[in-house]
Amino acid sequence: MTEHPIPRATSPGIGSNARGRGAPATGGGHSSRVGERLRALAVATAALLAVDAYVHLTDAGFYDAITSSIFSEGTLFRSQAIVAIVVAITLLVWPRPVVWAVAALVAASAAGAVLLYTYVDVGAIGPLPDLYEPIWALPGKRGSAIAETAATVLALAGLALALRARRRAVA
Repeated sequence: MTEHPIPRATSPGIGSNARGRGAPATGGGHSSRVGERLRALAVATAALLAVDAYVHLTDAGFYDAITSSIFSEGTLFRSQAIVAIVVAITLLVWPRPVVWAVAALVAASAAGAVLLYTYVDVGAIGPLPDLYEPIWALPGKRGSAIAETAATVLALAGLALALRARRRAVA
C-alpha cells in the first residue's frame, strides 16, 4: 500500500482569511498590530490634548481681563480646555474615525489660533476679543503650541489608520 499525504482542506479554517491565506493560528496578525498602533496613537494624542487642556486651564485667569461684549479670553481658554478633555477621554474610550477627526479639528484649531494670533493682529472678530499676543515668552504658550501641533499630526495619523483598518475589515 502506498501512503498518500492527507489532502488540505479547501475551505479556510482557523488562522486563515477568506482567501485561504493563513495568519498565525496563535493570534496576533495584522489586525492586532493595527489595533496596537491605534491604541498607542490614541493614548499619545489624548496625552497631548491633556497638555493643551492643562495649559489653557492654568493660564485662563491671566486672560479674564481681555473681554468682548460677550465673553473674555479666559472663558475661551476654559472652553478650549473642556473640549480638549472631553475629546481626549472620548478618544480613549471610543476611538472611531469620527472621534479621530474631531480630535484633529480640536488640536488643529488650537494650534492654528496660537500661531495666527502670535504673528497677525487680527483684532476682535464678532464675539471674540482681540487675541493678539506677539510673544512666545508666556508660561505654557510654546509647550501648548507644540502639543497642539503634535496632537494634530497624531490625530490625522490615527484617522488615516482607522479608516484603512475599517476598509480592510469590510473588504
